Amino acid sequence: MRIELFTVDEANRIAAEIRPRLERLVMKKREFDRIEKRMEILFVATSGAAPENPDWLELRSLEEKRRRLGESIGKGVQELHAKGVQVKDVDRGLVDFYSLMGDRLVFLCWQVSEPEVTHWHTLEEGFAGRQQIKEAGLE
Repeated sequence: MRIELFTVDEANRIAAEIRPRLERLVMKKREFDRIEKRMEILFVATSGAAPENPDWLELRSLEEKRRRLGESIGKGVQELHAKGVQVKDVDRGLVDFYSLMGDRLVFLCWQVSEPEVTHWHTLEEGFAGRQQIKEAGLE
């Protein structure tokens, strides 16, 4: 795996570029989760039901829709990875960008709900260890 390094400015440019794609991925993931919940209910409701039962037919239809959404989400994540972006959480629209702090490899951390990249964390700490970029002098 090739690691692409980003400065804060480069990460902000890529973030602005990928924001619409990431927003669509978040919406698709919400729809995927909604379908999953409905399917769980239908699976219980259709236990022993005939194939022509309306709930059974809806379940089969939702299975296909879920499959297509899953493929679309996977493709979208792969496209972002091809740009050097690490997708960490599709639900939150959370991505990381590899960067250097001195000679230390770190992640610049950004959520689609944020106006720009303003946080970083170590590779080990993850989101819980986020710190302000200004305080680290990464600007």
